[in-house]
Amino acid sequence: MQLSSSPRSEAETTFPAPATPCLGYAAIVRMAYAGADLSDLTSKLVARVQGPVIDPGALLDLSALLQCQGGDLAFEGRIMQRRAIQLQSNYAIRHGRGTGLRILAFVTAGDFMANTPLDFLLNGSDAVLLLHFVDANTRALDDLPPHDVAFMAIGESPENAETLLVMTRLLAHWRGPIFNNAASLIASLTRDRVSHLLAGEPSILAPATHQLHRDDLRSLLHGVQLADLGEGLAFPLVLRPLGTHAGHGMVRILGLPDLAHWLANSPADQVYVAPFVDYRGADGLYCKQRVVLIKGRPFASHMASSKRWMVHYLNADMAENADRRAAEAAWMASFDTSFAKRHAAAFAALYRLVGLDYFGIDCAEAPDGRLVVFELDVAMIVHDMDDEQVFPYKKPAMHKLFAGFLAALEHETFIEGQSQPLN
Repeated sequence: MQLSSSPRSEAETTFPAPATPCLGYAAIVRMAYAGADLSDLTSKLVARVQGPVIDPGALLDLSALLQCQGGDLAFEGRIMQRRAIQLQSNYAIRHGRGTGLRILAFVTAGDFMANTPLDFLLNGSDAVLLLHFVDANTRALDDLPPHDVAFMAIGESPENAETLLVMTRLLAHWRGPIFNNAASLIASLTRDRVSHLLAGEPSILAPATHQLHRDDLRSLLHGVQLADLGEGLAFPLVLRPLGTHAGHGMVRILGLPDLAHWLANSPADQVYVAPFVDYRGADGLYCKQRVVLIKGRPFASHMASSKRWMVHYLNADMAENADRRAAEAAWMASFDTSFAKRHAAAFAALYRLVGLDYFGIDCAEAPDGRLVVFELDVAMIVHDMDDEQVFPYKKPAMHKLFAGFLAALEHETFIEGQSQPLN
């Protein structure tokens, strides 16, 4: 959709003056994911952060490059990121010609899962993504670059809790079109609160999840009953340390001996505890889907199948199993007429109950036909970086999602931005 409110030529839209240009984390992650030699880029970025004048954009890009490499380098990258934010709070990432929407994103320091992955979602567009970094000490939003639409992109996590509360206050009287302007709601999307929110919906199975301290779990070894710790809890259990993603530290506890072993070997103090849901299909595989809802419309992101109960795309051996890729391709191709239609009531309930413009879910299908919702978040990774030779069906599905996202932003700008000035 061409917006009549702010037509711009390519020459007019390099970067708004208040924002420092940078490559952006998506471009860097894309290179790393493809196995590119990053030594030349590293050398050039290092040269721009040395000397009497430091380029904040190069510093931010270098921090992303280091975080891609994990380990101690990722830690150094986080330190470098904080330094870049101290130097400059506004950064601009140009997509394509940079003549499209100017999207202001309120983000905070963290890894690639701290904020909504807008840089990935805008791949293939001509948009300019304007990152405005905030934290728990931000007192005002008075240094914002010119933009067409805003997006509250900070995801739920223990580290982001205070920042989200600050943003609730700062965005209370926001003027102009904005996506996900519900920071306090985002802060409430902990696993236990989400399971409680969805508990009464008949089309959804949300495993009863409770936040417990290790001392609560230790009490089970001394006669306390599991039902006394939380409604709906029963062995086998799934334990997940707070603040973790991608299955890090997550275990299945079959009974008290497993629990005693976990207590003796895990340092985690606070964990989410939920009953294990056996969602294996007739083929014996656990199949988990990631779906993104944009203004209530579901879009396919990925589907992973595995013999392991803890399914993540990177551990599901999808590249090594043609039959699993074929199943994912069929799921994506028929998504609108099959999966989305089959679970239309569940998706409508999710949009009604959650009330956000954009969020993602990790889900599965229960044997009784309900949609099993494992996780709900605004910052789930969504990308189109998979090898086209191995996954030729992925890019069309992801670009459909990306186009739907951009169209929703343009529509929001069109209906709300024509009759009132933007911030």
